[in-house]
Amino acid sequence: MDHLAPVLEGATAFASLMASVYFLKFWRKTSDALFLFFAAAFAIDSVARFLMAVVQVTSASEPVYFIPRLVTFSLIALSIAGKNALPNKRT
Repeated sequence: MDHLAPVLEGATAFASLMASVYFLKFWRKTSDALFLFFAAAFAIDSVARFLMAVVQVTSASEPVYFIPRLVTFSLIALSIAGKNALPNKRT
C-alpha cells in the first residue's frame, strides 16, 4: 500500500500539467492574462506534486513543499482579483 501514494501523486501531477496545457490553449486564443496565470499556477502545481512523488519527504522538509502551493493559490487569487478590477469592455 505504500507504493500507491507516489503513483497517485504522479497522476495528480499529470492532471495538473494537462490543466496547464488546457489553460495555455485558451490564453493563445484570447490573449487574456487570466488564462496565462492559471496555466502558470497549474504548471507550478504539477512540478511541486511531481517532486513530492519522487523525493522522499521527511517531516523536517515537509513545510518547504507547501511554498509552491502558496505561490499557486496566490497566482489564482491575484488573477481573479485582477480580472474583476478591470473595467468590463462591451462592444
